[in-house]
Amino acid sequence: MRLIVASELDNLPETALHSKFYRVQQELAFTEPATTERTNALASLENINRAIITRRIKGPGF
Repeated sequence: MRLIVASELDNLPETALHSKFYRVQQELAFTEPATTERTNALASLENINRAIITRRIKGPGF
């Protein structure tokens, strides 16, 4: 799995972020410990989670 960086998530709506988060979680379940794929999945989940939190703090755009 490739790393999903924060800049890729900037313009996505929160629903798309939740969808990505779920998909990466599913992929994480099939990774082997101590692999690049697992490291990338964990870092991607962290980036997606941060983006979700940022959206919630900002609130709806008026």
